[in-house]
Amino acid sequence: MCGIAGFVVAAGSTCALDEQVLLRMRDSMIHRGPDDAGLYCAPGVGLGHRRLSIVDVAHGHQPMASEDDRYHIVYNGEVFNHPTLKLELEQEGVHYRTRCDTETVLHLFSRLGAAAPKRMRGMFAVSVWDSERRELILARDRFGVKPLYYAHLADGTLLFGSEIKAITSSGLVKAEMNHQVLPDLLANFAPSAADTLFRGVQRLLPGHVLVWRDGRIRMEQYWDVPVGEVAHPGQSEADLVAEYHERLKEAVRIRLMSDVPLGTFLSGGIDSAAITALTSQMTDGGLKTFSVAFNEREANELMYARLVATAFRTDHHEVTVSEAQFWGALPKMLWHEDEPIAHPSSIALHFVSELASRHVKVVLTGEGADETLGGYNRYRAAILNQRFARYYARCVPARARRMLATSIQHNRGRGRNLRRASRTFLGLPGDLDSLYFENFAVFGRSAQHGLLATGLRERLAAVDPYEHAHAALARHPGATMLQALLYSDTKTYLHELLMKQDQMSMSASIESRVPFLDHPLVEWVSGLPDAMRLRGVTTKAILRDAMRTTLPAPILSRKKLGFPVPVGAWFKGAWSPMLREFILGDRASSRGLFNRSDVERLFHEHLSGALDHAERLWMLLNIEIWHRVILDGESTDAVAFDLLRNGKR
Repeated sequence: MCGIAGFVVAAGSTCALDEQVLLRMRDSMIHRGPDDAGLYCAPGVGLGHRRLSIVDVAHGHQPMASEDDRYHIVYNGEVFNHPTLKLELEQEGVHYRTRCDTETVLHLFSRLGAAAPKRMRGMFAVSVWDSERRELILARDRFGVKPLYYAHLADGTLLFGSEIKAITSSGLVKAEMNHQVLPDLLANFAPSAADTLFRGVQRLLPGHVLVWRDGRIRMEQYWDVPVGEVAHPGQSEADLVAEYHERLKEAVRIRLMSDVPLGTFLSGGIDSAAITALTSQMTDGGLKTFSVAFNEREANELMYARLVATAFRTDHHEVTVSEAQFWGALPKMLWHEDEPIAHPSSIALHFVSELASRHVKVVLTGEGADETLGGYNRYRAAILNQRFARYYARCVPARARRMLATSIQHNRGRGRNLRRASRTFLGLPGDLDSLYFENFAVFGRSAQHGLLATGLRERLAAVDPYEHAHAALARHPGATMLQALLYSDTKTYLHELLMKQDQMSMSASIESRVPFLDHPLVEWVSGLPDAMRLRGVTTKAILRDAMRTTLPAPILSRKKLGFPVPVGAWFKGAWSPMLREFILGDRASSRGLFNRSDVERLFHEHLSGALDHAERLWMLLNIEIWHRVILDGESTDAVAFDLLRNGKR
C-alpha cells in the first residue's frame, strides 16, 4: 500500500512544475507511505512515491527503473499472482533484482504496454513512464480498490495522484466545487462515475487504462463484469456451493502474501466472519482480529464478533468509540477522503484501523460480498415490489391506486406502518426508478427539487442523478433484474465503499485487502442462477451454504444490519445544537446551495420523531464540513473544536 503522484508536461506548456512541486504533491500523502519515499524527475516528467513496505521490505524502493533506464514506475497496491508471473517471466529470460511485485509489474508494462493489467490479479494503481516514446500510462484495478485521480489541463499537461489533495497541492488545480455532480452526490451518497466534487479533477475508472502522449489522452477499458457471459451447465447446487467454497478459499489464500504481520477486520457479520474463518485455517494460529463499536446498545455488535473470535481462537482486539471521539475525528477523516464522508461507519473504520495498526500492517476485509452476491435488503425489496406492482396494476384501477398512494405519502409521518407502506408499490409508481433508485436515494429527484436553492436548481435541471446507473443498466438489456441491479451497483455505489475502505485504513497507514473482489471469483459468480445469490428472503445464499458447517449458527442466521452508527439518535439529543449550527448557521446558509426552509423542515421533522432524516442530515452536515476544511482552508482541528463546542460538553 502506497501513495503515488506525478505529472507530465505537454510541449509548449508554461506550467511551472519541478521537483519542489512534486515533493508537495507526494508528501501531502505521507500517511499512505511512512516507511520510504522516492522521486524521479526528468525534463517534462515527475513521479513521486510514498511506501508502506509489505513485500520484500528491504528492497522495492520506488520509483523503480528498468535495467536500460527506459521505463520508470510508481505503483500502489499488490498483485497477488506475482509469484506465478515472476516464474513465467524468469523462464522467458528476465533477470530479477528484487522479490517485490513492483518489479513484476514493471516488466509486464515494458513488454505489454497498456495490455499489462489484463495479466494482473489484485488491487493496483500504476503509473509507468516510457522515456523513449515519451508516453505515460495510468492503470487502475478492475473494481477500483486502489484510488487514482487525475487532472488533464487545457495545455495538455497531466497531473495524477492517489488522493485529490496530491493534485491540488501542485498549485495548478484550485479546490473549487464542481456543482454538476451535486445531484449525483445528493442522491447516491457520492459521485458515481469519473467526475469528482472538485472542478477539473476526475478519477480513473476501474478496469481502465489512460495513455498520455503529446498532451493528448486516450482511454481504454480492459475489463468488465461479464454479466450473462459465464454459465455453469450440468452442475448441481451442491457442486456449485463446493466450488464457490474452494474459489473463495483461493482468493483468501493468495491475499496472505505478506512479509509483515496480518489480521482481519471482524464485524460479526457473515462476510467478515467467513474471511476470518478461512484465514484462520491457513495461518499458524493466533490470527489477530479487530472490532469496533459504540457505547449505545443498538450500535454494539461486539457479542457477535466475540463469538467468531472464540470459535476460531483468534487474538482478538476491540475499540469502543465515544460520541466525542467520533465528532472530533470527523473533520480529519473528511480531509483524508477529500470528499464528504458518505457513511458514518467510515469514522468507525478509522478507529478500528488505528487499533489494528498497533499490531499489523495488513488486514483482510469483507467488502464486495453484498454487491456480488445480492446482500443488500434493497435488492429483495425492489424485486418483490416490482412483482407485486404488476399484479396490483392488473387488479386495481389507476385512479384508486393514485388516491391510495397520495394518501399514504401525505400521512407517512403518522406511524411506522404508513412509513413502510410509503416505500412499497402501494405508495410508489411501479417503475424501477421509483422502486429502487428513488426509494433508496438520500435525496431523490423530488427531494432535491425542494432542497436546492432556486438558481442552482435551474442550473442543474437537466442533470439526471441516476445517469450513470441508467447507463450501466443499458449495457445489459437481457439481464435479470437482480443481475442488472448488482451490475449497476458494482459500477457506481461500490466505488465509494472501496474508497472508504482504502482511505480510512490508510489514515492509520495499514493496507486492506478484499478477497470477495478477486476478479476470477467474481467472473465465476456472475454466471450463478439468481436463486443461489438471493433465495426468497435469504441473501448471499451460496455464501451461507458454503460456510454452513464452519461458522457459528447465530452468524449464519443474522439479519443484515450494515454497520450501525447512532447518528440519528445523537442528532435528536445533545448534539442537535451542533447540527443546527453546521446546517442552518450563517456560514452554511451563505453557500447558496440549499433552501433554508427545506433544511429547517428536515431538522425539525427529525428532532420531533415524525420522520427519520438521519442520512439526509448527515449528508448536509458533511457538505458544510467539506466546505470549511477543503474550500475555506480551515484546519481540521478548528472545525473539530467547533463541532465539539456546539455539541455535547
